[in-house]
Amino acid sequence: MTQRTDRIDQLLRQEIGEILSREIQDPRIGFVTVTDVETAPDLSTARVWVSVIGQPDERELTMKALQRAMPFVRHELGSRVRLRRIPELHLRTDDSAQRGTRVLQLLHELEAGEAPDTAPAAESLPTPAGRSLPDPAATPRRARKGHARQHAPEPRPRRDRR
Repeated sequence: MTQRTDRIDQLLRQEIGEILSREIQDPRIGFVTVTDVETAPDLSTARVWVSVIGQPDERELTMKALQRAMPFVRHELGSRVRLRRIPELHLRTDDSAQRGTRVLQLLHELEAGEAPDTAPAAESLPTPAGRSLPDPAATPRRARKGHARQHAPEPRPRRDRR
């Protein structure tokens, strides 16, 4: 991402959150937090990640109500944000809070000496199916994440403009 798209993402996240909390009067929408916005490089579409607190059926109703409210939110963004084109908004559910709570619960049970609940939870972490992890020794050094390039290009000299 570029700095411009990062700034636009942050601005859209703030404005969408404000519109949802102050302008939308739908009783089906519960406690919603806009956690992230990811715009396409051409700014035609944006994924809006929202976290909804409540029971699974309440979350589903809230997501449906939010989906119906997105044209209004996009219209409001048009009057608040100075962009040539307001991106089309696509909702995504951010369930990282539920997964984090589950991990903390498991850690607390292990610290207490209890056997963790083995029943699969609805918010369990996804597991890779049928894929093996690559061998880090077989990966070339420069292709590994976290390693900088060996030789950085030298900066170009500045010229005086007189």
